Amino acid sequence: VQLQASGGGLVQAGGSLRLSCVASGRIYSINTVNWYRQAPGKQRELVATITSGGTTTYVDSVKGRFTISRDNARNTVYLQMDDLKPEDTAVYSCYAYITGLDNAGLVGVRTYWGQGTQVTVSS
Repeated sequence: VQLQASGGGLVQAGGSLRLSCVASGRIYSINTVNWYRQAPGKQRELVATITSGGTTTYVDSVKGRFTISRDNARNTVYLQMDDLKPEDTAVYSCYAYITGLDNAGLVGVRTYWGQGTQVTVSS
């Protein structure tokens, strides 16, 4: 199983970006998925979560601006980021609980990190 994050870039304040987190491999289901971010010199922060049932939670600083969603048919979770602010600048990574097959053919729930994608918001 592999997890890949993409969609970052450079945008002006007030602009939008959509991040994607795509899972591939021998997957039965994608359970809870988290988006984290880490700015230079700061601790990693949990930004948004979506459960397998579609329940979403957000850190207060992004509520009303960011939307996390999922497309189970595409094994993809999105983070739509609107009204971006310079303080949103960070490396964003996804972290997922995935039910799949390991190399031994055993079914289980494991956690995976997608590689980070840089989001830079200019003022």
